[in-house]
Amino acid sequence: MRHRVWLILFALLCTIPSLSHAADQPNVLMITVDDMNWDSVGVFGCPLKGITPNIDQLAADGMRFNHAHVTIAICQPTRSVWMTGRYPHRNGALGFDPIDRAVPTLQESLRDAGYYNGILSKIEHLEPKEKFCWDFEGAMNDLGRGRDPEKYFELTKTFLAAADQAEKPFFLMANSNDPHRPFAGSTQEQGRRGNKNKKQARAPAYPESEPFCSPDEVIIPGFLPDLSDIRQELSEYFTSVHRADAITGAVLKALDESGHRDDTLVVFMSDHGMPLPFAKTNCYLNSTKTPLIVRWPGRISAGTVDDQHMVSGIDFMPTVLEALQLTPPKGMDGRSYLSILRGDTQKNRDWVFTSINTLSSKKPFPMRAITTRTHGYIFNAWSDGETVFRNESQNGLTFKAMQRAAENDPQIAERVKLFQYRQPEELYNYEQDPAARDDLSDDNGKREILEDLRSQLETIMTETDDPQLENYRSYLKSAEE
Repeated sequence: MRHRVWLILFALLCTIPSLSHAADQPNVLMITVDDMNWDSVGVFGCPLKGITPNIDQLAADGMRFNHAHVTIAICQPTRSVWMTGRYPHRNGALGFDPIDRAVPTLQESLRDAGYYNGILSKIEHLEPKEKFCWDFEGAMNDLGRGRDPEKYFELTKTFLAAADQAEKPFFLMANSNDPHRPFAGSTQEQGRRGNKNKKQARAPAYPESEPFCSPDEVIIPGFLPDLSDIRQELSEYFTSVHRADAITGAVLKALDESGHRDDTLVVFMSDHGMPLPFAKTNCYLNSTKTPLIVRWPGRISAGTVDDQHMVSGIDFMPTVLEALQLTPPKGMDGRSYLSILRGDTQKNRDWVFTSINTLSSKKPFPMRAITTRTHGYIFNAWSDGETVFRNESQNGLTFKAMQRAAENDPQIAERVKLFQYRQPEELYNYEQDPAARDDLSDDNGKREILEDLRSQLETIMTETDDPQLENYRSYLKSAEE
């Protein structure tokens, strides 16, 4: 009888494939949110009580970084950076472009190591498709247009069951479309919910959400004026942030229920800042700073905060590969921060290089920047006093409200002019001015800082064969004359 019981127990254990690889082949769950500012998260300083309980709990269970940045504040190229470990001008995806076919991807490395690769939403933002080796795809329209927490829970469960059935460790990239426009409850969303054309009629409706906060309760970012329409749009944005948090919680709940919590490395971040002027599609602090959180039970101490190291989007792929003990391909620009996760320190983590190239419109607005813990230096290669900047952030209520207010408010008029035309150089003290309101590039007292950051930018552009290098050198020469 005892022999029979042991045989039954052995058979049951063999039906749980996760146990066979948990010890030496960790799983990876990457959760991303779309267009969420770093400080829209409670644990990163958002004062709206209860805005992100699930993300806050994830931080309590792992490590959060106070100086993490994405490499480019546009959705498709930032994802291409994550999955190649290379700067945009080194992987081919300058804007809404496919990467070069010769560039190795994280998914190729994982496939070769026997991983089951899955993605939820934002599938079209990693191209060409054959380079990303997805075994499982959850389309945006199967996820309530990328905004329905219940559908994320169900599809995550389906993916995890499929990985177990395949008896493979997994990599899942779960992408929330919130808080990207159209914001929850906005007239833009309601218009699209109306299914006014055939293409829209084939798509599922946006899920309805109760407003999280009123316009009177919102917090106005320092880079925006306090206007009624801006408050209205921010109330819709924060409702979308809250829904993105619910999506995060749903994915994590499915992971817990699968039994894979303890053998899964979880990485959470936003692809860039909020889709409002002076954030998304730029190189300001609030463009590229991301609320990076990493949880790995038994490997990362819970509730830890890194306030020392600056890490970047290009570091994601090398970090994952080292964590999984896989050989990295040659040619990556990033480097692993796994030792930081383990509690060690790394040298030369005091700056990041960020950029903008072409936008979704395909129009070029090249920008390059060096961001340190204290300062930010930006070179706007496109700024000539005549070219007018145009991006997606101007499509909502906020920029239109700023334009109307500019007719009678000189300070807002200056902000509108700066946003539309910029100037070749900008320099900010982010310790004192995180909203980038006081440009110091013409301040003789900051000349030494300006020169140091100019030199640093030229060096990284030289080392990476940046196509804007000659433009930058020409500008520096003219500035010195």
